[in-house]
Amino acid sequence: MLKRLTPWFFVLLLLVSCSNEQEKEQTLTISAAASLTDAIEEITDIYEQSHNLSITLNIAGSGRLAQQIEQGAPADVFLSANQKWMDELENKTVIDPSTRINFVNNRLVVISNKGTDPLPSIQSITQLEKNEQIALGLPGSVPAGTYTKQGLESIHLWDDLEEKMVFGNDVRQVLAYVESGNVTYGFVYGSDAASSEKVSIVSELEDDSHDAIVYPAAVVKASDHPDSARDFVDFLRSEEAQNIFSDYGFKPVEEREG
Repeated sequence: MLKRLTPWFFVLLLLVSCSNEQEKEQTLTISAAASLTDAIEEITDIYEQSHNLSITLNIAGSGRLAQQIEQGAPADVFLSANQKWMDELENKTVIDPSTRINFVNNRLVVISNKGTDPLPSIQSITQLEKNEQIALGLPGSVPAGTYTKQGLESIHLWDDLEEKMVFGNDVRQVLAYVESGNVTYGFVYGSDAASSEKVSIVSELEDDSHDAIVYPAAVVKASDHPDSARDFVDFLRSEEAQNIFSDYGFKPVEEREG
């Protein structure tokens, strides 16, 4: 015998349907430092496949991203290449400090173009040719540039080399300058050098010549999806995500913190 369905059943069915549809339409916006580009693209692809949401990536220099977020640009998670910009957002109560973690670290290297005349490995940064153009990120807004300035100042080379410097808006632009042959040398992260077949590492800055290169992550307080954003931040420390970071040349945080 056919049972009559009450109008309330259809109301409940509609509510469940709308709820499911809203879940399907949920989108996280991740603002990530440019040096994370390749690794974070792979990680977010995997995360999307295992979770009922989509992710929009906003890739740029950490300073630019922090300023965008402070000014109200849509963002659920911020991934910075240094502590400075995360500290600024925390001090201005823009991020949720209870969600803040460090998830990877990096090293700073000097690269040259493989296609130009072969350049010998530099045993010391002091052997950098003062007549060659050198690319680095803007020290005021690009963490890699800040670390580079710290390192060069620690060995009293900044003033000698400054007039030959070409500045990039993020570390990937610095990499592109060297790949194109427009500059002889560039200061980038080890992970950036590993991502390119067009450059060679000729030297690197000593770890103790600059602040530790540790990447923090946190949920933005204005996030429309704080629970999902928190889950994504936690995922960055998972074995699966850490293996991907390692494949792209990043190091586990413990290597520099311990």
